[in-house]
Amino acid sequence: MAVSPADSEVMTALTWAIRLIIFSFLLVFALRNTQLTTLHFILDYALEAPLVIVLLAFFAGGAVLGVLSLLGVLFRQRREIARLKREAAKPQELPIPELPPLV
Repeated sequence: MAVSPADSEVMTALTWAIRLIIFSFLLVFALRNTQLTTLHFILDYALEAPLVIVLLAFFAGGAVLGVLSLLGVLFRQRREIARLKREAAKPQELPIPELPPLV
């Protein structure tokens, strides 16, 4: 089933509307959370930053750790796919069927 140009334009407009809603929500969230927050680390080291910056940093750190945790699985799957492609490219020996005895 082919997608008409009108359907494509509607989907593009819908996509941009959703992006605008998400951006607006995040902007309002950031503007409402500008109070300073103090993070206390080991050895009496403290960092004072706006709450929205702290939340963004921890969110980004979590996303990076999530991507790093998937790298092992990704590389294992790529190796397996390469192995299967090599096996599929090898010519296969077809078994010669035995003919029934002639009576």
